[in-house]
Amino acid sequence: IAATQPSTNWHLRENGRDHHTSKFSSKELIVRRGQAFVVTFNGTEQPEQNLTFIVETGPKPSKQSRTQATFGISSTVSKESWSAAVQSTSSNSVSISISSPPNAVIGRYKLSVQSTSSGSSSPASLGTFVLLFNPWSSGDDVFMPNKAECEEYVLEEFGIIFAGNKNRISSFGWNFGQFQDDILNICLSMLDRSLSYRQDPITDVSHRNDPKYLGRVLSAMVNANDDQGVVLGNWSGKYEGGKDPSSWTGSSEILQKWKKSGFRPVRYGQCWVFAAVLTTVLRCLGIPTRTITNFSSAHDADGNLRVDEFYDASGNHLDRSADSIWNFHVWNESWFSRSDLGPSYSGWQILDATPQEESEGIFQCGPASRTAIKDGEVELDYDCPFVFAEVNADCMYWNYDTATGKKTLIFSQSTTVGQSISTKAVGRDDRVDVTNDYKYEEGSKKERDVFKKARKKLGLEDKFDPTAPTPREIDQKPDISGKFKVAGPLEVGKDLNLILVLENLQSDPKTVHVNMTAWSTVYTRRPVRGIWKDSISVTLSPKEEKQFPIKIPYTEYQQQLTTDNTIQLTALCHVEGGIQVLVQRNITLDNPTINIQILGEAKVNREVDVEVIFTNPIATEVTNCMLQVEGNDLIRGILEIDIPPLKAGEESSTKFKLVPFETGPKHLVVNFSCDKFANIKTFKMVNVVD
Repeated sequence: IAATQPSTNWHLRENGRDHHTSKFSSKELIVRRGQAFVVTFNGTEQPEQNLTFIVETGPKPSKQSRTQATFGISSTVSKESWSAAVQSTSSNSVSISISSPPNAVIGRYKLSVQSTSSGSSSPASLGTFVLLFNPWSSGDDVFMPNKAECEEYVLEEFGIIFAGNKNRISSFGWNFGQFQDDILNICLSMLDRSLSYRQDPITDVSHRNDPKYLGRVLSAMVNANDDQGVVLGNWSGKYEGGKDPSSWTGSSEILQKWKKSGFRPVRYGQCWVFAAVLTTVLRCLGIPTRTITNFSSAHDADGNLRVDEFYDASGNHLDRSADSIWNFHVWNESWFSRSDLGPSYSGWQILDATPQEESEGIFQCGPASRTAIKDGEVELDYDCPFVFAEVNADCMYWNYDTATGKKTLIFSQSTTVGQSISTKAVGRDDRVDVTNDYKYEEGSKKERDVFKKARKKLGLEDKFDPTAPTPREIDQKPDISGKFKVAGPLEVGKDLNLILVLENLQSDPKTVHVNMTAWSTVYTRRPVRGIWKDSISVTLSPKEEKQFPIKIPYTEYQQQLTTDNTIQLTALCHVEGGIQVLVQRNITLDNPTINIQILGEAKVNREVDVEVIFTNPIATEVTNCMLQVEGNDLIRGILEIDIPPLKAGEESSTKFKLVPFETGPKHLVVNFSCDKFANIKTFKMVNVVD
């Protein structure tokens, strides 16, 4: 090698195309493991056979930790180790094809070359490149045979997240942005800021070939608990000092903010924010990942596969238990093999970055094999009991006497938790229901058998649990039944009309005293502010059904509503001479809609007008109106537009220009907020042509 520094051509375009990395906007070579890439350099005066290459990553590269490899030119590509082959030579340069093994450590590598014939000359640096997981390569732990799924779960930067509640599933768009400026560097620095790296950097880097290790580490790093990670959670309904979790529209803004602030946690997130950021990071590193929404999701804090909820005599939901049932909860599934458990447990693995319970002393969760969850194999790594409970826990509703501390079971349910488990379809903007991949049919013998098996494995079948209801309590039959029926639109800005329906199930009259409450909640059903209360006494003739209309005017709930637009209604019915009956309904109010129109054809590098229309549906003026727009390959960064106040019934039309810079189907994600409506979201697919 000449004493001069060799100049390197990394063939960014060809390598990017062959390695499915051309979407990265980087001047550095980014390739996937288990696949050859080409590099050309000059300044060699030696025959190629005398060249030795060195690749190294991490703080103290070594052969034994598999963070360093030395290899010469050979005619065969090795599956087990790094290798190099000559592609072509000219008078002053040589093109080499370099292959990495399919289980190589991922991360940023230094590449150097050394001549063996000139004795002790020191290696010359050719520069750095980044190595990622390779779902297109059959030897890789993350290999995904279906190419359309690789496109969606690794290369797609737009996603749809499902929310609302099981009666009314809503959805919103999200900009994952895994290929945007600097995101890859931020993902790599997340790994270097983890507790595992700080405690033992050499061992940590040597494990970075393993998707289950990285998935677990990153599920801890996305939340701020323990490690000054990316996002700080807040479920109080009050978000001073940060952004309302519902106002984010994409992950890149959050990740860039984290880096710019000197890696201080970004305020604030809730479950879908943690899940969306983890999706961005794992897709960026090459692990196929998607977001999953579970409706009526149990948070079983004490590991007994049971969620206990307590109510006082007035029907107020008491904050007495760490257990809860969320209207919905969002987590992740990532696709990789489980050599630690055996081939039948490979495939989708559940990871959850929302800080709910500690695992091995840290707020991290997973990977839990989805197959293991479905079959009740709760003893398998990692965190299967918690995930199993999220979709299967039994619910117990108790009346708690605050004066005496006595609790009485009102009723128990085994079919409410884990419904309409949802994810975005591959290649389409639709919802796909994956509930059957998590559990056998609700109420079937197989489903109950799996639940018993899980209880047995956790040692819950054999030991006496003093907090559990007695069989006699569970078997008691109520004399009446009740339900809340919706009798009008569930929209922010409109009065709330419901009907409480009570029916006497017995053949003798029943007198019932009903205490009703309505509370604003966050989506985890945590009560935030009381809205309304009322009580009635009623006598029901044998087998009689009676209806009681309930009206809560907008003026009464408007000030109390959280930005989640969720309200919990409760009627606690005290039946004379019988057991109490609890009637509950969680409702999510719809925001008014906004409409996006693309005015004309969207062409690459050509201006196109976009119009956003919003009509104020309420009888008072709305102020502090703000529109936020983002969309990869359509806009750089985030567009924020202030909109003047709107009088009652007034329509606003806001126009702005886009200059798309890539062809294909792209998505605009829009968020509109004002003083009366928080975070009205919509998205629009824009087909960009040449």
